[in-house]
Amino acid sequence: MTAPVPPRSGSLPLWTGRTVVLLGIILVSASLRTAATSLAPIVDAVGKDIRLDALGLGVLGMLPPLMFALAGLIAPRMARVFGLEFSTILAVVVMFLGFAARALAPEYWMLFGGTLAALAAAGAGNVLLPPIVKRYFPDRIGLVTSIYATAMAVGTVLPPALAFPLADATGWRESLGVWALLVILSLPPWIAVLVQRRRTQRTGLQNRAPEVEEPAAGMMGQIWHSRVAWSIAIVFSIASFQAYSLFAWLPKLLVDQVGVGSIEAGLLLAFWGLMGMVAAFVAPVIADRLGDIGWVLHVGGAGFVLGYLGLLFAPGVSPWLWIGLCGVGQIVFPTCLALINLRTRTQDGSIALSGFAQGVGYLIAALGPVLVGILHDLTDGWAASIILLAATAATLGIFGIILRTPRCVEDETAAYRN
Repeated sequence: MTAPVPPRSGSLPLWTGRTVVLLGIILVSASLRTAATSLAPIVDAVGKDIRLDALGLGVLGMLPPLMFALAGLIAPRMARVFGLEFSTILAVVVMFLGFAARALAPEYWMLFGGTLAALAAAGAGNVLLPPIVKRYFPDRIGLVTSIYATAMAVGTVLPPALAFPLADATGWRESLGVWALLVILSLPPWIAVLVQRRRTQRTGLQNRAPEVEEPAAGMMGQIWHSRVAWSIAIVFSIASFQAYSLFAWLPKLLVDQVGVGSIEAGLLLAFWGLMGMVAAFVAPVIADRLGDIGWVLHVGGAGFVLGYLGLLFAPGVSPWLWIGLCGVGQIVFPTCLALINLRTRTQDGSIALSGFAQGVGYLIAALGPVLVGILHDLTDGWAASIILLAATAATLGIFGIILRTPRCVEDETAAYRN
């Protein structure tokens, strides 16, 4: 028999005793995608000072999902050894150093190393944020997840829009380095949070925020035996597979398949990104308030499939409608972020599930742009690539059925231990 999800502790006003934590969450989340999205728009400018061949650019393009996947394996262990707050500070410092190295890079090796460090630290931040939300806001999981997912979406869309104008006005080094300032702004709040938590632990006082349950032992190993964990990881991978593929190929696909100009293709990509920001804000709140989140995954999967079918069979009818439907599909990703906390009971469960889902998810997502590009080259068209995207998105319906029951990973891992 499936045990019900435990009721939340009594709700407190959002800011009560948690102002600095919420500020730190917002600032960190706004920085997590800037390393991945601030370089590509200005590679031509960078290439005037640093030699960038096709292989070098390809390696840099593959780094974001690979580093995010690697962080899924490393960050949970960091959290267990150093604690969530100190691990977040480490991630912020390494991210800052990575940004600084990129901006000062005299050669490709330093540009590569800085990008590697910044992305690995950003990946650690990806994993650490959900359990931080669970620790400090167990009574506001949906709302705070919406806030930080929206900040993350802004950090995805803003750098590509500003990178070239900044590089044109001040130089590419300044264009890359400016994002280090955003990163370093998030350091003081987290230092304050760490100091306050250690003072609280020393004095034995209780935080005013509701406390989560005590962690279960050995959760990081047992998570591999949870069907809920695997389902969330696969849904996460499908959503990320779509996102990375569309960010990489959507403008070219629209020019070739639909026949729009380059400017309109760019506007359509921006429109898709804007839809993602809206989805990031509303999806976690909806998921938090619903006992059955299966329909959210069904709607997201249907949006992707209908949008792809429109691009395949009626591309000239209304590309804005088809991209809008694909934009509806983006409710899946922020829903996954909320599920990391909604399908765990304990702090340890949230840490383990966050690392597992994001590690598996980003590793699979890294294949998306590659497979879409290979199918395009093999067939000299976009039909096969669009069918691949639609087929993967259609599987969300299956996992919507699996995840509709509010069963937590600890229920399954407890059964495994017994």
